[in-house]
Amino acid sequence: MKYSGVIFDLDGVLCHTDMFHYQAWKALAEELGVYFDETINNRLRGVSRMESLSIILERYEGRPLSDAEKAKYADEKNERYKVLLGQMDKTYVSETVLRTLTALREGGVKLAIGSSSKNAALILGRIGLDGFFDALSDGNNIQHSKPHPQVFLVAADYLSLPPSRCLVVEDARAGIEAALAGGFDSAGIGDAAADERAVYQIKQLDELLPIIFEREL
Repeated sequence: MKYSGVIFDLDGVLCHTDMFHYQAWKALAEELGVYFDETINNRLRGVSRMESLSIILERYEGRPLSDAEKAKYADEKNERYKVLLGQMDKTYVSETVLRTLTALREGGVKLAIGSSSKNAALILGRIGLDGFFDALSDGNNIQHSKPHPQVFLVAADYLSLPPSRCLVVEDARAGIEAALAGGFDSAGIGDAAADERAVYQIKQLDELLPIIFEREL
């Protein structure tokens, strides 16, 4: 095999929760009297909750907020988001994703999640993918979010593999940058497929199989 491990970003790669993030952030923006739209929401992809709040507050014109108030607003957004996640179930995972993960596991590839989200375990449980992964590296066990490579370096460490033996799969440019900074090859999907720093550009997840196994399955 060309790679012994694959590290997946979660949202935008294995499932899609953008709509829930958007709804939760928009509700908070309206509370703060800040303009918010889908273009701004796209800037939040792949970055931490507090960094996302900082982007939203770029248009804020009220009194200065203390760090404690900012933390409270970020937590408020997350509580709204978790309520919305309650709508998710196994139908949020495509057959292509299931087929790809199954083939990788059956082929002896180690699998990990590398996500800035602190809700990764919750989401995996909701969509029925929690049994597929050998390791989970997320916002709960890192200090630096993407484009810092820490989340991927921790995932590789959990898999007991060097970065050179792991392929990172990302849909955000910040994730591709993080992979490069950590010494990982990356596959860009979605928006990240247009990032020339990605070693591979794919349109759907099962295109990983000939890359990993260096043959058609």
